[in-house]
Amino acid sequence: MQEIYIDDIGKGYPLVLVHGFLGSSEMWKPQKEYLSKFFRVIAPALPGFGESSKVKSCESINAMAKTILDLLNKKNINKFNLMGHSMGGMIVQEIAKISGEKINKLICYATGPIGDIPGRFEPIDVSREKLKKDGLEETAYRISKKWFVEGDKAKYFYLCDNANKATSNEAADNALIALKNWRSLENLKNIKNETLIIWGDKDTAYNFEQVDILNKNIPNSKIEVIKGCSHNVHLEIPKKFNEIVKNFLES
Repeated sequence: MQEIYIDDIGKGYPLVLVHGFLGSSEMWKPQKEYLSKFFRVIAPALPGFGESSKVKSCESINAMAKTILDLLNKKNINKFNLMGHSMGGMIVQEIAKISGEKINKLICYATGPIGDIPGRFEPIDVSREKLKKDGLEETAYRISKKWFVEGDKAKYFYLCDNANKATSNEAADNALIALKNWRSLENLKNIKNETLIIWGDKDTAYNFEQVDILNKNIPNSKIEVIKGCSHNVHLEIPKKFNEIVKNFLES
């Protein structure tokens, strides 16, 4: 049985990176290369995705959050900075709900408080239908293109393509079900951690209303809007993204 893949690089205060739907540990490549100079970067691949494709996938955001906490517990990491992207942003909100006292600073990036994302380029149920009809490779390619302003011509699109090809059908469908069944609106006021919200203004997965709800309801939060970027700001302008993250964590 394959174990969950986890990258653990660099020294210093732990920074945990949680990827999103159809993601992988590798999709944090520019962040791992830069941020590991300043932090101990922990970047797992969620069960069923990327480098953990042969691990049985989770059926809820809560189960994904507990999986991350278990991994950190095994490494005796009891206090950490935490960043989640997209679905990963939902997972980190769930971690904050379960074990908020373990989080130093929180980054909710390109995400929102409702899994069945209002204003998404297509409803979750449509993505599930297309996954069954068109297959994972075609569906994943079509969705991933929307995550970059430059589509599949983007420099780091290949990282999405690699992750897509590694993901299992079961993991993709289970994740869509998990998204549809999750919401954190009621819990936002209970997130006490200093929180940075990052959003690209060309993002068609999460509109501004979603990130604005996070900002208005998480008490100690601020928002950074990145102009001219879509859903994958960290791969579109990695240098600026990395600096924003580093400055927030070190402030």
